[in-house]
Order: sequence, then structure tokens, then C-alpha cells
Amino acid sequence: MRIVIAGGHGQIALRLERLLAARGDEVAGIIRRPEQADDLRAAGAEPVLCDLESASVEKVAAHLQGADAAVFAAGAGPGSGTARKDTVDRGAAVLFADAAVLTGVRRHLVVSSMGADPDHEGDGVFDVYLRAKGQADAYVRGLDALDWTILRPGMLTDDAGTGLVRLEASTGRGPVPRDDVAATLFELLDTPATAGLTLELISGSTPVSVAVKSVAGN
Repeated sequence: MRIVIAGGHGQIALRLERLLAARGDEVAGIIRRPEQADDLRAAGAEPVLCDLESASVEKVAAHLQGADAAVFAAGAGPGSGTARKDTVDRGAAVLFADAAVLTGVRRHLVVSSMGADPDHEGDGVFDVYLRAKGQADAYVRGLDALDWTILRPGMLTDDAGTGLVRLEASTGRGPVPRDDVAATLFELLDTPATAGLTLELISGSTPVSVAVKSVAGN
């Protein structure tokens, strides 16, 4: 498969790129800064320089040509203000989804956030973040041209992955290693029957592959 990942230098994205490249898939990661390119190459991915805050939908669509799947894993990141929560966490997600529709790349995964809600109230930076993620999720869910799956992890940690998770429509809050988030995305890409699902993910007791098959109805 050829997979294009928005936010290709993110911590989850780099882990996913390594998994896909190790299997022999062709992976491209969209990055904003040229100095990030070497990290992607080291992960086995092709770096694609494109600023999703300023690019046109046609430019992003050109980078999606020939892809079998698209993964939105970009984020403004900690330390960014409320303006970039809107331009990246909402705006870039909407742009990337529109580009996928324009290019005909149906399989579309979104790394969202537990608690994302377009109607979330509050003016704090994290409130704005949850609202932006919720608005982006709602937009993607409204696109019939995409076979989307939205993944909402709990509190992300850098602990070594265990390969054991809880993946359900609603899990309740809890931590989850980034390793296990990447492993779950890897399985979701191979499981088109999860299209149309919004799933929460935390650490648990079920192997990732079994958890994904379960939510897919297998």
C-alpha cells in the first residue's frame, strides 16, 4: 500500500511510519519544516514538504495522488496558542479530508482526542483544542466520499507499548502508550470494516489485532 500521513514528524506518525515501512509499504509523511526530513527518512518514510496551514486543497491533493489510504496525525502541539488549534487541529484536518475527497482516496484515518466535542465549552487553550478536534471530526464524518475511522486515544505516554489495549466506542479515560496508538492505526489501515466508527483507545488487556477485529465485527 501507499499511505500518506499528515503530521509526518509527530511522535505517533513516526512510529506508524516505521511499522509500515518495515512491512514494505510505501509511506509519505507531510512535514512543515525541511529539517524534519532526515527523521522521516530514518523511519523509512518519504518526506513531503507542505504547510497544511497555507496550502491549497489542490496542492495537498497532488501529494495524495496514487495513495491507498490517508492518515491525519497532525497537531498544533503543546505550547501553541488558540489560533493554531483552529488552523491546524481543525483547519488542516478539514483541508486534508477535502484533498482526499478530491483525489478519490477513500480510506481515511484521523487521530483525534478523547473528549473532542464541537460544542465543548470554555475559552482555555485545551477547551479550544477539544472544540477544534470535535469540529474536524464532525466534518470528516459528514463526508460520504470517505471511508473514515476516527481514533480518540486517552492520555498519551512514552512508555513502551504493551500491545494490549481497550478499543471501544466509549472506554472511559485512561493512559495509552504512543507505541500502542501507532500499532492500532496500523491494524485499522488493514481493516476497512472499521469504516464509519469513532473509537476510543486506552491501555487494556486485549491484543491490538484482536481488539480491532472485535470492533470490526469479526
